[in-house]
Amino acid sequence: MERLISNLKKVSEALGIELPQEIYEAEKHYPFLISSYYLNLIDKTQLSSDPIFLQSFPSEHELEQNELLSEDPQDEQKHSPLPKLIHRYRDRALILTTNRCSTFCRFCFRKRRWKKGIHKEDISDEELSKIASYLKTNNEIEEVLLSGGDPLMLSNARLKAILDVIVRIKNIKTVRIASRIPVTLPERITKTLSKLLGSYSNLWFVTHFNHPRELTSESMRACRVLTSAGIPMLNQTVLLKGINDSPEVLRILFRTLIENKIKPYYLFHIDPVCGVAHFSTGILKGLEIMRYFRKNLSGIATPQFAIDLPEGGGKINLQPSYSADNKFFESIEGGKIIKYAD
Repeated sequence: MERLISNLKKVSEALGIELPQEIYEAEKHYPFLISSYYLNLIDKTQLSSDPIFLQSFPSEHELEQNELLSEDPQDEQKHSPLPKLIHRYRDRALILTTNRCSTFCRFCFRKRRWKKGIHKEDISDEELSKIASYLKTNNEIEEVLLSGGDPLMLSNARLKAILDVIVRIKNIKTVRIASRIPVTLPERITKTLSKLLGSYSNLWFVTHFNHPRELTSESMRACRVLTSAGIPMLNQTVLLKGINDSPEVLRILFRTLIENKIKPYYLFHIDPVCGVAHFSTGILKGLEIMRYFRKNLSGIATPQFAIDLPEGGGKINLQPSYSADNKFFESIEGGKIIKYAD
């Protein structure tokens, strides 16, 4: 079987099942891609509730229309001074290194970047050079996040070339790599890669486990390879209706992560993105889960619960004391009040 699979009919044959026609209709709007590794985690006898299947296979719900949804609710394109660069926060910036992934996650807030299907759009040397000049000129930027797509879809040589450019900029104190590869394609994490990443003393690795079923021996091996190279790891989880919206499921996830030296960093409420609204639990569900953690999960294993405000308003951390009647928030820049439709 191929390493990455984009043919739904081949997948249905591999699973030995017949997929509903609605899945093929949804695929016409939002393409399908899955790694053979991630595909093999699916329990084909429980498709309607399987957390791997629900995260990776198209659904007719992706086609539902809602005027409150947007293809770019975080206004990333508005905050993009250069191609492949997003600068929303004063002290940090994000570089879109590639549009490639090993699996198209159905809850992705950048669905717009792979809506046209599989095509290679890696950052060029010219684009990287212009970004480096911008980072030097705007010396209040001290942290750079390499994202995409997934940066680890790039070769080791290309990753090194990008990192070498970034770390040589004097005002850049920290570099983060955001990657779901440990979850969906753990064989990509080799000792050679970890040695490369570990050679940068200011590098952090942010991954994205959503469910305990993803915590396999292969994925945990990949994470140990990284942490053994001295690379600190964080995890960001998205709260997904019908997948991980159970306090005990998330407690097991976060407890296992911290046992493996991966700090649960954020638990995100789903963004109001076109094609993902069916994953929304509502804010109160997230707060209910956070209240459960107070007595059932240690502080170091407990992430921050946050929403990312539309209109580029920034991240807002929510505490269990949040009131359901108060859905107006102040943007990170201050002075602007944004209503959050829950």
